Amino acid sequence: MRFDDSLKTVLAADASTAFGAQATFRQLIDLIARGRIPEDEQTLERLRLLRDQVPASVRGAAARGLALATPPAALVSLFAQDEPEVASAAVRAVRLPADAWIALLPQLGPAARATLRRRDDLDPAVVRALESFGATDFVIGYDPPPPVNQPVSPPMGPSPFTSIGAITDRLPLVAAARQNAEAPQPNETGGFEIAELVDRIASFQRHRGPVAPMQPARMADNFRFETCTDGVIRWADAGPRGALIGLRLALPGGGVQVDGVVAGAFRERAAFADARLTLDSGTALAGEWRISGTPHFNPDTGRFKGYRGSARRPRVDETAARDMGEGGADGLRRLVHELRTPTNAIAGFSELIEAQLLGPVAPVYRERAAAIRGCAGDLVAAIEDLDLAARIEGAALDLRPGTVQVAPLLSRLTGELQALAELRGGALSVAPMDAALALICDDRAVQRLLARLIATLVSAAQASEAIHVSAGRSGIDRAFIAVTRPRALAGMTEDQLLALDAEREAALSGAPLLGTGFALRLVRNLAAELGGQLVIAADRLTVTLPASPADGLGQAATH
Repeated sequence: MRFDDSLKTVLAADASTAFGAQATFRQLIDLIARGRIPEDEQTLERLRLLRDQVPASVRGAAARGLALATPPAALVSLFAQDEPEVASAAVRAVRLPADAWIALLPQLGPAARATLRRRDDLDPAVVRALESFGATDFVIGYDPPPPVNQPVSPPMGPSPFTSIGAITDRLPLVAAARQNAEAPQPNETGGFEIAELVDRIASFQRHRGPVAPMQPARMADNFRFETCTDGVIRWADAGPRGALIGLRLALPGGGVQVDGVVAGAFRERAAFADARLTLDSGTALAGEWRISGTPHFNPDTGRFKGYRGSARRPRVDETAARDMGEGGADGLRRLVHELRTPTNAIAGFSELIEAQLLGPVAPVYRERAAAIRGCAGDLVAAIEDLDLAARIEGAALDLRPGTVQVAPLLSRLTGELQALAELRGGALSVAPMDAALALICDDRAVQRLLARLIATLVSAAQASEAIHVSAGRSGIDRAFIAVTRPRALAGMTEDQLLALDAEREAALSGAPLLGTGFALRLVRNLAAELGGQLVIAADRLTVTLPASPADGLGQAATH
């Protein structure tokens, strides 16, 4: 017989200290969210008692931990009764049935309901329930002040002095002015004031002339910033500065999303580059950014003073630049964005452990950290392949043609893949080629294409098998790069080769994480984007691409 004593263990911990209260609060939230313990009234009351001892930043982090999960409605209701920032963080991405959302809406404040309105995955019944609140979320309450009992002034007796007002009333000029003011006006003798007002407005609009249309706010392309020691932006050179001043980069939340690498850099007082930043401010600074920063220290005392950095808009090849609607490539790019940030954080933290930058680490844990870093690197490569495939499918690939020398590129790629060939027990070699052979393509795309093609075929090689790479001309302005086909992939038709999935190759060391079929389809599609093609023959796979024109027709070769 087995039983779960998680709740008993958590409740037995010391919650009298600030650290103990925070740990107990987060552990109870995690156990309830994962269904390990029931959300009974006793447990919820325990959370309410601990809530006053836990800072709002920790409660907000626990609320963000419910993202994309399906916790009990009672737990979400507990967060809904918290401060506006915590309640908004809880409802931003949590999943609940429609009836639970409808029951929870009256408990939410205006800020949390506004956050919920921005979601596009809610049930239509929940959307209608939100709309039923109407303008109630924007009504400002007013409590009239209680009447104040003022003492009545005592009656004044007759005075020998005459007031100035009484003297001026006797003047002829003042008397004439009073008669004019008391005379009936034209509208008081039967006119209609509203009609006269409408006529005046119409006359003003006729003589005013055309009204210039309002110009949309120009989207900012870059800005510089400075932070204090806590990572809060205290200065920026771009407007509106109100969208930036006060944002905390070291602890994301409240309308800002930052890569985890930034928080790690703040802890280590290290520089960071091209980290992702997303602003939900609704101003000219809203949207995606790439930020870089360097730590700043006091030259006299050496004390850390904060960061100085800059931000720029991402290039087209760094983000999905087109809106393709729901599903398809757009959904895949959103998934890639959600996967890339935590994967980079895992890889970076494991590297810190392996290099002992956080302090001495036992050898066994360093080996585990190295293994985690290697797995994270493979996952990052797979994520980049998914991102590239999504951008090809969505016609969002930014290509900049240039001249790429083939011989140095193949020499560098095969040198990097020698370790993979040795791991497979085979060999990798490059045949001599014309040193003047050059491709007319985007250098990054060509490097990615050839690296993925060669690595895929090398990973399928068997022990004592050699993989040869050759290149040459196939016409005046065409070049080919051919890679021998390993024995493991022999006898397969083109359709069978492109349909190989990752499950069949899961046990192979160095095999593509997404499968050989996906990698070859990616190579074929990328070659087509570059103006070439992938040809699958019985003994080799050949990529043809545009090349710089040959000096003469005699240099053309066949393959």
